[in-house]
Amino acid sequence: MTGSDRLATRVMTLVNGLRTANRWIALLCGMVLVGAVALIIVEVLGRQFPALHLGGADELSGYIMAAIATWGFSYALVERAHVRIDLVHARLPVGGRAVMDVIAMASVLLVAVLVASYAYDVLAKSVARGSRSNTPLGIPLWMPQIIWFGGWVWLTLTSALLLAATVILSLLRRWDMVEQIASIPVETGEVQ
Repeated sequence: MTGSDRLATRVMTLVNGLRTANRWIALLCGMVLVGAVALIIVEVLGRQFPALHLGGADELSGYIMAAIATWGFSYALVERAHVRIDLVHARLPVGGRAVMDVIAMASVLLVAVLVASYAYDVLAKSVARGSRSNTPLGIPLWMPQIIWFGGWVWLTLTSALLLAATVILSLLRRWDMVEQIASIPVETGEVQ
């Protein structure tokens, strides 16, 4: 096994580990979402049966949706589920597609870094001011915001690692591996 083979294997091991971690995170997010749905159902039933009335389901489900969305972005990234327009991509040779994949991954990283920095600013201000929700629950806003911010940080880390992997594999000319981690999945059907 050559040095480039070992490096490519290590890169793919890292990417597969990242993919596995994101699948577990997605599973956890799904379970949290099911819990939010159950809370909403109990809240709706509580309108008919006052003994079941909990209150605050709308507020909590909003926090949950914001949190799981940010963590879900990374899952979508490693599964190559983000929407990309492939009008030019599909017509390029493998090296050109790899360049487009690097640009796309760098774009995701740039957006993740920008949003994470603004999310940190929001979180820091909430902590400094002791901000609470203006609802009967009065939840300290740093609690849901830290989970939301964590999702943006995770997307930043995930996209940085995938960008590095894409660049390394492109330099090694491992086009099949670049396609496995960063390229647009090929659809098997024809549009009619």
